[in-house]
Amino acid sequence: MQFINGKTAAGTGPEQLTVLNPATGDVLETYPEASAGDVDAAVNAAAAAFPEWSRATPADRSDALHRAAALLRERSAELADAETRQTGKPIRLSTEFDVPGTIDNFEFFAGAARNLEGKAAGEYVPTHTSQIRREPIGVIGSIAPWNYPLQMAAWKILPAIAAGNTIVVKPAEITPLTTVALAQACLDAGIPEGVVNVVTGAGPSVGEALVTHPGVSMVSFTGSTAVGTRIMGLVAPVAKRVHLELGGKAPMVVFDDADLEGAIRGAVAGALINGGQDCTAATRAYIQRPLFDDFVHGVADVMSSVRIGDTMSMGTDLGSLISLRQRERVDGFVRRAEAEGAKIEVGGTQPAVGWDGTDLSRGAYYAPTLITNVDQRSEIVQHEIFGPVLVVLPFDDDTEGIRLANDTSYGLAASAWTRDLQRGLRASRELQAGTVWINDHISLASEMPHGGVKQSGFGKDMSTYAFDEYTTVKHVMVDITGASRRDWHRTIFTDDGAAKAPR
Repeated sequence: MQFINGKTAAGTGPEQLTVLNPATGDVLETYPEASAGDVDAAVNAAAAAFPEWSRATPADRSDALHRAAALLRERSAELADAETRQTGKPIRLSTEFDVPGTIDNFEFFAGAARNLEGKAAGEYVPTHTSQIRREPIGVIGSIAPWNYPLQMAAWKILPAIAAGNTIVVKPAEITPLTTVALAQACLDAGIPEGVVNVVTGAGPSVGEALVTHPGVSMVSFTGSTAVGTRIMGLVAPVAKRVHLELGGKAPMVVFDDADLEGAIRGAVAGALINGGQDCTAATRAYIQRPLFDDFVHGVADVMSSVRIGDTMSMGTDLGSLISLRQRERVDGFVRRAEAEGAKIEVGGTQPAVGWDGTDLSRGAYYAPTLITNVDQRSEIVQHEIFGPVLVVLPFDDDTEGIRLANDTSYGLAASAWTRDLQRGLRASRELQAGTVWINDHISLASEMPHGGVKQSGFGKDMSTYAFDEYTTVKHVMVDITGASRRDWHRTIFTDDGAAKAPR
């Protein structure tokens, strides 16, 4: 389950880990986790590969990434199958979103590898020509989450290696299968051994060994805010560069002139994508009062029609959560909110039978859930749930709607719904989030950046802005006069003409 220096190998750590299909409880894989020695071997392999890969031409790196994209397209059905079985997400989502999105990211960065830009060379002082070099950082240590194992591994790997770095990725220990498959595809495409490495195991053991390894020059992490802040603390003593994409509590702000049907459908799709296990999922909907009742009734109707069932069926809309533990966590939020007086409009249950008659009792399924009558300060409004739960609250005027949407420690994504262009643009300016959608929620593009503000982290995934994370900017300044003496030397030497420059 390790992929080090172009070879798969069993870990040498003390713990045996299990990969389950959370929709059925079936065991997919049992493997020994990596040891500190395995992490050391992976980092050393990446360090050894760095000189050659960092000096490869942009065209060579681009060609290799194009070949990898083609291989992934050939293996798309296999990847979708593995992604669904290890996560419990519907096969339709894996087939139509996760795998195509990953391939598109490969194709984008294959092109972007040839377009590393810097400030134009020129004489910014009359006697010297300045130029900018963008250079790779070195070995990147990345930790990816379990909600989108394939895509998140690609988001980590691609900008790093396109810019000339090498990388060691630690996927979540419960979803390592497609990350290893991705590393194998990179090797098969001609990317040299050691450029992409994978170590698998738990965060406190393998993850911490990776981020604190002295051979790792930069850490990239996607996951919870709590773990992100711990990583910052671990690497602060050596001033290691850190890129963090952390939690979210994305709001929808639906103004009274919005397309109601579009907002209803957008809310359900945005709340239920990947079972709500998405840091940009629509989790809080603020609805201007004239639309509030119709919005609640409409969302309840649409949620009630969502088909929960066999994750391998293309007819299934909603699969299971990642684990029984996660289902209990989600249900705990709902039960505590209910005890505080919240109204569960629909859902809040653990279904036993799917739309197709499938027995769901062994899986981590949770019904789409709509909640109203909650206080803005309640935990279900303020804290990340990571499940198929949407909370709806009313607001009176635009100022209040934006204020409530911003009233959270997170700032990853938000959306505003209105037919008024000026209203939408004002909302895009005022909403505190790294991504703001107008009349949509969730859509992404490889060409556009993804990243947050506040406790949602800093730095960007995807797009050419990701190169800002994975390169260092070097200023090269060349004298063009050939003179032995400079005007600025008078700040050091006497100006009587007798002083000589030091030998």
